[in-house]
Amino acid sequence: MKSEPDVYSIDDLKRDKREPWDGIRNYQVRNMFRDQMQIGDLAFFYHSNCKPPAIVGVMSIVSEAYPDPTQFDPKSRYFDAKSDKENPRWLLRDVKYKRKLKREITLQELKEQKKLENFRLNQRGNRLSVIPVTESEWNFILGLE
Repeated sequence: MKSEPDVYSIDDLKRDKREPWDGIRNYQVRNMFRDQMQIGDLAFFYHSNCKPPAIVGVMSIVSEAYPDPTQFDPKSRYFDAKSDKENPRWLLRDVKYKRKLKREITLQELKEQKKLENFRLNQRGNRLSVIPVTESEWNFILGLE
């Protein structure tokens, strides 16, 4: 799960301990929140749009999917005038800080790993803010730490 560190960083999550992962405006990610994620799942915290982009920590999923309130707030940058409170378009999940990695694992390093050639983050044109990670990819990446 990625966030820009100047918007919300791993240090912010460490301070806050728990946070709603809001602002998702992609149907594929919304469906992952709704259908695939489970309470207790672990996720990498990835800093994007920075130098260097990198996996910086681990967090856990600690809530079921529920409507993202920012979609109904006209003052929010995530406001969606077409979303209906009776049938909300956008969901979020709460995440909880687990730990920072011992070292950042950069995107460049991930791209250099032959075992990660099929890793979604390494695929050209990937613009998703949340991507699935297989168990073998997870274990391999943690082994790089």
